[in-house]
Amino acid sequence: MILVTGASGNVGRNIVEELLAAGERVRAIARDPAKCNLPGEVEVVAADLSRPETLERALRGVERLYLWPAFGELQGAVDAAVRAGVQHVVLLSSEAVTYAAGEPHIACEKAVAESGMSWTFLRPSAFMSNDLLWIPQIAKDGVVHGVYGSASMIPIHERDIAAVAVKSLLSVTSGAIHSITGPQSLSQAERVRMLGEALGIETRFQEVPRERVRKQMLMYLSESVADQVLAVRASMRGVIGTALPTVEIVTGRPPYTYAEWIAHHEAEFRPVLQL
Repeated sequence: MILVTGASGNVGRNIVEELLAAGERVRAIARDPAKCNLPGEVEVVAADLSRPETLERALRGVERLYLWPAFGELQGAVDAAVRAGVQHVVLLSSEAVTYAAGEPHIACEKAVAESGMSWTFLRPSAFMSNDLLWIPQIAKDGVVHGVYGSASMIPIHERDIAAVAVKSLLSVTSGAIHSITGPQSLSQAERVRMLGEALGIETRFQEVPRERVRKQMLMYLSESVADQVLAVRASMRGVIGTALPTVEIVTGRPPYTYAEWIAHHEAEFRPVLQL
C-alpha cells in the first residue's frame, strides 16, 4: 500500500494517476474526502497532516509514503509514520534548500532524515503551474504585473515532478536526492510572451516597484523570508540557468517543455480565450 498526501494538488493528483496505471494500491488522505475528487480506485481516508492523531488509520499497512511538506507541522506526521512501520518516504522538498529562504524545506528534510526511515528527497525548480496565477491578469488586459521580469529560472511541469516521485516510490533508493528542473531557462517576461503566442492574444510583462510586490508578499510571508525571496529573484536577472538531466535519467523520457505545459492546461486557459 502506498499513501499519497497532498493527493488533490497539482503534483499529488498526477502521482495518484501514475501509481494506479502501474497497478499499485493507493490510499490518500483528505480533510474532506467528499471534495477531493480522486479516481474511484483510490482509498480516501479522512485525515490531516497537521493533526497526527488522525493519521493512524491512514497509515495502517502502508509501506511507502509520498509526503507533502507541511511546514511547521511535519514532525508529528513523521513520528506517526515511524510508529506505523512505514519503510520508505519520498518527500517533496525544493531547490530553495540551497537559499536562505529555504529554511522551512530544510526543516522538513531534517525531520525525515532523522526519522530512521529510508527516504528520497525531491528538489524541484519553480513549478510551471505557478503561472496559472497569471490567468486573472491575462484575462483582464493581457498584462502581467510583477518584479524582475528578466529574472530567469528553469521551471518544471508538475507531471515531471510526479513521474520522478513515482519512480522513487516504486524503485526505492535510500538517501537519494533528486534535483529536478525543466528543459529550458526562461525569464518571467519570456513566459508571458510564450503564453500570449500560444493563446493567440497580446500579452506583456509590466515591471512594478519592488516595494509594491514586497507589501503583497508580506500578507502571507514573514519580512525575512519575503526579503530573501526577492533577493534571490534579483540575483537571477539576466542569468541563464543550466537545465539538469534528472527527469530523463530517472524516468527515461525528456521533461516537458513550457509550450507543452501550456497545451496540457488548455482547459484552465480557455476562459481567457473566450473573452
